[in-house]
Amino acid sequence: MKFVVEFFESRGRAFRYAFAGWWYVIRTQRNAWIHALVSVSVVVVSFWLRISLRDWAVIFLAIALVWIAEFLNTALEAVVDLASHQEHHELAKVGKDVGAAAVLIAAAASVLIGLLILGPPLWQKLFS
Repeated sequence: MKFVVEFFESRGRAFRYAFAGWWYVIRTQRNAWIHALVSVSVVVVSFWLRISLRDWAVIFLAIALVWIAEFLNTALEAVVDLASHQEHHELAKVGKDVGAAAVLIAAAASVLIGLLILGPPLWQKLFS
């Protein structure tokens, strides 16, 4: 019985840590607000267009991809700042730039996915 209680307590702590990280990103990263606004907009438009379940799956994967990249980039930036003592170092810059590039790639891929899935039905609904 003690094992079960400890298991659920540790899972509870793990969720609290995860939500603390989520809240940190929302609170401190300006781009996270852009991601949030676009994510909500895409979900609203997807409901309005009544896309298929398969399209919903792809849309959610694209949204998740951008958020995961943003979260990993934020974590990478924090670790680089810690390791470099926030002093300029060329490798620290490389690490941060590569993390930012990952977010850019994820965002660009998600825009393309959104255009491919939402573009045709949106065009039809607006201009037919």
